[in-house]
Order: sequence, then structure tokens, then C-alpha cells
Amino acid sequence: MAQMPDPATPIMSVEPIDAARMHVADPDMVRDILGYVAERLLASEEPLDGLADRNRLAGVIEGLIGEDGRDFREVLDIYAEDLAPTVLSADSPRMFAFIPSAPTKAALLFDMVVSAASLQGISWFEAAGAVIAENQALRTLADIAEMPSSAGGVFVSGGSAGNLSALVVARDVRRHQRLAAGLPEIPLRVVVSDQAHSSISNTLNITMMRALVVDTTTTDGRLTGALVAEALAREADASDICAVVATAGTTNAGIIDDIAGIGSIARERGWWLHVDGAYGGAGMLAPDVRHRYAGIEQADSLVMDPHKWWFAPFDSAALLYRDPRQAAAVHTQDASYLDVIHDEPAGGPADINPSDLAHHLTRRARGLPLWFSLAVNGLAAYRDAVAHSLELARYAADRLRDHPDCEVIREPDLSIVLFRRRGWGLAEYEEWSRGLLESQRAFVTSSKWRDEVVGRLAFLHPATTTEMVDEVIAALD
Repeated sequence: MAQMPDPATPIMSVEPIDAARMHVADPDMVRDILGYVAERLLASEEPLDGLADRNRLAGVIEGLIGEDGRDFREVLDIYAEDLAPTVLSADSPRMFAFIPSAPTKAALLFDMVVSAASLQGISWFEAAGAVIAENQALRTLADIAEMPSSAGGVFVSGGSAGNLSALVVARDVRRHQRLAAGLPEIPLRVVVSDQAHSSISNTLNITMMRALVVDTTTTDGRLTGALVAEALAREADASDICAVVATAGTTNAGIIDDIAGIGSIARERGWWLHVDGAYGGAGMLAPDVRHRYAGIEQADSLVMDPHKWWFAPFDSAALLYRDPRQAAAVHTQDASYLDVIHDEPAGGPADINPSDLAHHLTRRARGLPLWFSLAVNGLAAYRDAVAHSLELARYAADRLRDHPDCEVIREPDLSIVLFRRRGWGLAEYEEWSRGLLESQRAFVTSSKWRDEVVGRLAFLHPATTTEMVDEVIAALD
């Protein structure tokens, strides 16, 4: 029998230390950091900034983190004066490389709200208000894509995470179908274009699926239903194919695949149709190019990144499923401590927990900045912003055609322009890029098209002007 404590013996108390000192707001720190944020938000143009010397930066931060804390002013000054200027601003209107970003001021401000309140978005049980708002934003995107009322989804960290989560569902749906039919489990394949995003290849490696890569040389990079049919005709057995990936705006050239033609084959064959619209999905907002997205409503899954052309901050990708219950059957995590979030019966696809629709569990309510900005600005403003990017790409293509030493490689589908500067190789393109960055006129980088080094301009920011474009093209002389 355990010995009972003597009531006369005083219970030892834990002497309090200032354990919560980090969790008490310093009014001066709050004021100074909000002042820094306000200065950035109110700037007439986001700075482009530049590249860094790694050794110098290492010296700047050496010893900064130790047993004792530093005055916040010292640390903030190091960030503002030494670190921030070495981070290229994806949201600068002079950023024409990679895929830029241009979050609205409303989205940026509400991202601060999400961070300051430490909002998570795991389940309806814990975060109903955040989830219902995120779902409203997702429903708006699904309606623009003309997906059925059954569609629903979740915001994940980026297009790569969205592609992975969607194709895991595609794989497991086919595996279960084969199992139900009494068929043996076999390695599965996915039909992809040679222009598909690198994350698709990475996803297939992770999921132990293989790619049937379709050569798009004859269509100048566009995957079509006819090309898929031709590739299938060369296959002795295509029963191991479970999905096909169409791209709505390739990252390198902005190409929109023949989604309708590809979707028709997917339906005929019983494949999962995944559409990667991480960059280009927002182009659906522009009436003059909406027809190019015909067939996107057939998608079993669709990815669009708000932190790209939907003008939200990093990191946010919308993953939509035609039938989210299929995704929940694959991704829902079971554990005794999670029973409470699954106890309440769901009222339908819209009531599935966000944590059950992708490979994550813990997740930030990263869709709220987009939701707030959509509500505050309205879709008409978004349509105008997307249309501006399309017009800039056409303007740049026209100016490049006027240049005696330049050639536009393909008419832009969206807001990316590929071109060659005759007589130039990698060294000349790098010199062009370096000169523009050093003068803070623009940040541009070269790319490759059919193994040839070429110039590439990506337009996304609604504050980019034709004068900025002219400066970049003039530097090609």
C-alpha cells in the first residue's frame, strides 16, 4: 500500500521563474515592427533588391543566437539593413523571372491577422470559422472552373504539395478498384507531357509510379488528346495507367494543354484527370482566353496557386477535388487523440476536415488572406489584374518582334514570353540579367527551350508598366 503523505508536511512549491517572458508583448517591439511593415506596405513600389555574398552574410549573423537574448532593435536592424536587401522581391513589379508574385495589400494585411492570432485550420471541430471562410474561397475558384457542386478541397503549401496529394488519391483509387475486381496489384503509370512541371516527376518517384511521357515537339509544347491517343497506340498494354496530367499554363512557357481532348480520353479509359493550373489557372478570369481552358470542368483534381496569379502571399495553393470524399478516404489520419475531430458526422463533402484532404495534418489557415482579398476587392478587380498581365505579354512579344536581333519563339498563351536573341549564348544572357539587376531596372533570367538557351519574361504584377518592359528590351541591344 502506498504511504499517504503526512498532512503536517508542507507541500513543496515550484519557485516561479519568468518562463512566460517571451509571451508578454513589448509595446515598443510591436510598434517598431508594425512601423516597418507599414513602411513596406505603403511604399510606392516594392523594392527589387538583389543577390548576396554568402560570406558577408555569415559574418553579419555570426553569434546572433546565444543563451542570452539581444535587444530587438539590434536584430530588426540587421534584418532590415543586411538581410532583407539580399532577398529578391518576388512581389516587385520589376520581377520578370521564374513565376513572380503580387499579393494584394488586403491579402498581406490579413496574413498578419492569421499570423498574429496563430490561426490553424485543421478541422471543423477546432477551426470552424476559418474552415468555412476558406471553403467559400475554394467554392469561388471551383465555380470559375465550372466544377460541379460536389467539388471541394483544401489549401496546401504549394503546387508541388497539391500535385503530390492529388496523384496519391489517383493511385489509391485505382488500386482499390483493381482490388475490388479481384485483379493483382501492379505498378501504375501516369500519362504526362514532356512540358509537365518538375514536381510531377518528383511525385511519381515518391509514389512509386512511372511516367508515360508524351513528346509534344510536333505541337510546339502543347499536350493534346491526339498526341495521347498516338502514344497509347504504341503501347502493347495500357491497363496499368491510372491517370493523366494536363497543364493549364506550363511554368516555362505558359502553355495550356488540350484539356478537353485529354479529358475525353480519360473518361473513356476510366483514368483520373489531374489538371495542374498552379500558375495559369487564374487565366480563366480573362474572357478572351477562357475558351482555352475548355474541359477543365472535367478534372478529378485541380491545383491553382493563390500565391502566384491569384495575388495572395506565400505559401498557398488551392487543391480542388471533383469528389473530395475520395481524397478523405485516402488521406484521413487515424489516431486515438484525433477521434474527437472525427466524431461528429459530416454533413457532406463541404464538411470534410481540411486535414483529411491532403498529405498533411497540421496546417495553417493559409487560405484566409485570399478569402479576405476576394471579398474586399471583388472578382472584377482580379479580372482586370489578370488581363493586364496578358496585355503586357502581348506588348512584349510585339516589341521583341520589332527588335532586329530578336525572335519570339511562340505566341504567348498567357503571360510568359520566350524569345531568342540571335548570336547570344548563356554568357550573354547572364550579362544581360546581371546588368538589369545591378541597375535595379528588372530581374530577368534565361531558360531553355528544346535544349536551347533562350530569354524568358514572366509578367504577373498589375503595377508593371510598358516603360519597364521597354527598359528590359532596350538592354538587349
